[in-house]
Amino acid sequence: MIKLTERQEQILNLIRIAIDKTGFPPTRAEIAAELGFRSANAAEEHLQALARKGAIEISPGTSRGIRLLDLPAARARREMSQLSLHHAGLMQLTLPLVGRVAAGSPILAQEHIDQTYSVDPALFTDRPDYLLRVRGMSMRDAGILDGDMLAVKKTSEARNGQIVVARLGDEVTVKRYRKSADMIELLPENDDFKTIRVEAGREDFALEGLAVGLLRAWA
Repeated sequence: MIKLTERQEQILNLIRIAIDKTGFPPTRAEIAAELGFRSANAAEEHLQALARKGAIEISPGTSRGIRLLDLPAARARREMSQLSLHHAGLMQLTLPLVGRVAAGSPILAQEHIDQTYSVDPALFTDRPDYLLRVRGMSMRDAGILDGDMLAVKKTSEARNGQIVVARLGDEVTVKRYRKSADMIELLPENDDFKTIRVEAGREDFALEGLAVGLLRAWA
């Protein structure tokens, strides 16, 4: 049985709570701030230790690239990783990458699809339906930057605190979702941007999907 230190258990619980609440694992900086570490490097050291013990999987080249592993299944997962490239390729997801979305047309309309990507489904908290190219820096403090590829699961429902793709009139935007009895708020994660407020039942508003992961092309 894998034994974790008290601090490692604390970090593991923090990751679970963040994923359950928002659909995303925390960043190193968020872990450091929550647990009082002096720097994100201290959080990274604990994450690497958890990865060596088989409690999590860290995906290089992705923002918030932390995936929880079921500890009893860690051995089976390591064995699966040794499959041939041929079999591993069969396990890939092929996802369309959506660029700019024209006003009034479906987000997955053919003219919006720039290209397709084959990706490992283990990178995501839930199975995505498409990738959306992020435009702008309104979600910077959530670790979502201009040019990133947001993995999106199609849905018309979301819980408060989750990051969503929403359509408002002619615009498609990525924001954090909050709903009250008579108001929907789309919250930025950057103080330079304003909250978007939408009256409940507004006809030109729709949820296009839920963010379930993020890919970033590193220079």
